[in-house]
Amino acid sequence: MKKNVPFKSSLLLAALFLFFTSCEKNVDINDLENKTPPKNIVETAQETDALSSLVAALAKADENEGTDLIGTLSSEGPFTVFAPTNEAFSNLLSSLDNYNSLDDFSTDEDKAVLTTILTYHVIAGVSAFSTDLSNGQMISTVQGEDVTINIDGDVFIQDATEVDAKVVIADVEASNGVVHVIDNVLLPQAVIDAINDSQMEALGTLVDIVIATEPLSILEAAVIKAGLAETLSSEGPFTVFAPTDEAFVELLGILGDEYHGLEDFDTPEEIDLLRDILLFHVIPNATVKAADLAEGIVPTALENKSIAIIASDKTFVIGDATDDHAIISTTDILASNGVAHTIDKVLLPQSAIDFVTSLSLKTIVEIAVATDDLSLLVDALVQADAGLVEALSGEGPFTVFAPTNHAFVDLLEALGDEYHSLGDFDTDEEKALLVKVLTYHVVPGAAVFSTDLSDGQIIETLQGEKIGIRINDGVHIDDDTDTNASIVLADVEASNGVVHVINKVLLPQEVLDLLHPPTPNIVQLAQSVDDLSILVEALIQAEGDLDEILTGGEFTVFAPTNAAFENLFHALGSQYNSIADFNTHDEKAFLTKILTYHAVAGATVASSDIADHQIFHTVQGEGIVAFVGNSIKIKDKTFTKAKVIGADNFANNGVVHVIDKVMLSKEVLDILNH
Repeated sequence: MKKNVPFKSSLLLAALFLFFTSCEKNVDINDLENKTPPKNIVETAQETDALSSLVAALAKADENEGTDLIGTLSSEGPFTVFAPTNEAFSNLLSSLDNYNSLDDFSTDEDKAVLTTILTYHVIAGVSAFSTDLSNGQMISTVQGEDVTINIDGDVFIQDATEVDAKVVIADVEASNGVVHVIDNVLLPQAVIDAINDSQMEALGTLVDIVIATEPLSILEAAVIKAGLAETLSSEGPFTVFAPTDEAFVELLGILGDEYHGLEDFDTPEEIDLLRDILLFHVIPNATVKAADLAEGIVPTALENKSIAIIASDKTFVIGDATDDHAIISTTDILASNGVAHTIDKVLLPQSAIDFVTSLSLKTIVEIAVATDDLSLLVDALVQADAGLVEALSGEGPFTVFAPTNHAFVDLLEALGDEYHSLGDFDTDEEKALLVKVLTYHVVPGAAVFSTDLSDGQIIETLQGEKIGIRINDGVHIDDDTDTNASIVLADVEASNGVVHVINKVLLPQEVLDLLHPPTPNIVQLAQSVDDLSILVEALIQAEGDLDEILTGGEFTVFAPTNAAFENLFHALGSQYNSIADFNTHDEKAFLTKILTYHAVAGATVASSDIADHQIFHTVQGEGIVAFVGNSIKIKDKTFTKAKVIGADNFANNGVVHVIDKVMLSKEVLDILNH
């Protein structure tokens, strides 16, 4: 298990401490041999000049309360000690800042680290002579970690560093063990980790590095503005590709006159964009140094967005959503929570590309104004006077099917002589009609490009009705007429949507009904004429649902006016003052006989088709006779003819001729006479 050992900050700055090298020296220790009687390990070291630094180190470590390395190594043992020479200690000290001698280990923390190092050189409970050592052998030290024996010609001791210590004198026997003199100070992983951790803390976070690096001042401001300072100061680790100030200046130049500095990113949308751009420069949960770079796609801190590491001339460049790659200018700027590499370009995700592109795009209205063949569409938007220009200049998105000038000319011709130009839509009703036409060409809430359209697709418009998509040798738009429109120019991208130019003005049913009201049936026609209101009441009051019968089939109806019915009421006597007085079953049947005598089934006979003395067979069963002269009169079974006073009121199921008398059949007269 690795141990974390606290280290004085000045000691921890010595990153190169791990990689010091040393050269084998000839140590004058011949006096160590053939001593009798043998002394203990401490006494042996004390009497050996080449190990004086080791003795001093043991004494310095023992200055901490509760530490007694000298006492321990003077005890019965047995111990095996790998004893670094004075030169080994000198090499260690020279690699450390602010440590010129062992006296500089002055704090309790320093002395504790020294104890950790020294106990890593001691094996308790055994006197391991060189003949007891084997290649690859792992031996546990008093400090707790292992050392490994490497026998490759000479004997080497492997610690947690990359440099092995060489045994320069082996098997110096002591009364309580054996000493092997080595040319390097061994370092356990616990000390190395403590050095690395404290060294990283001394370096500062990635944000600290950005703040301290002058060519990254704009990046610093961007990180603060986007609210990412806290994130990039957190534990990480992160790898940051840091654009220089020049890279940001180049980006601002691309954005145009509205962006002179980061202060121009002042809307929530722009700040979100800035945050996305910065996150696109961060590789989370990794410290990727230059030596670790490898070609491939790498996910960034911007969700679902990756950058490309691309090999280029024995180095690497960074690819984003543009065609230009970023060159890495400075590598491996280490921080406590990761590493930074400076680059000469701001990396852009697709969202940023879309934003930059949108800056150069015109709104839908601006596109229409700039397009000669859409000038009548612009005139129509203005003439409608309903805020459509402002709406289609707004955020959107919208999809607009834009009719050409020729399409509007065709519409004006179809509307007739009253409409020579869009200026003729000058009443409130006509402007409202124009609004209905124009909004039928707008799909709100979506920028629907041609690639998004499919055959048979139904799309609801801003007007409320739907259009249909038909794809067959081109893209066509179905409205409520018999002729569809064709897209003649697709996918004109706008900043707030997309425009498809079409060759016809689309018309919804609502507009068609206003321009050409549907022909009513006979009952509807009667209902629309005030002077036929009593006839309508009679159709409803009569027996046999005559109002429903006359909405279907084909009929010619001779329709008595209200005055004609009032004359009938007067002739019938005081019991009949209105249609409502026909309230019994027999009276309703009687009323039915009267009314069916006014209808001819199976034909639509216009006044021009009525011949003199022509006989019409009525639905009631009896005939009536037409007399044609200066006017048309219809003879019933009385002595007074009915005069046609309003001919040729056509319905979708026949024609109505208004007459001035209620006609009476022989059957009705017989009932009245009885």
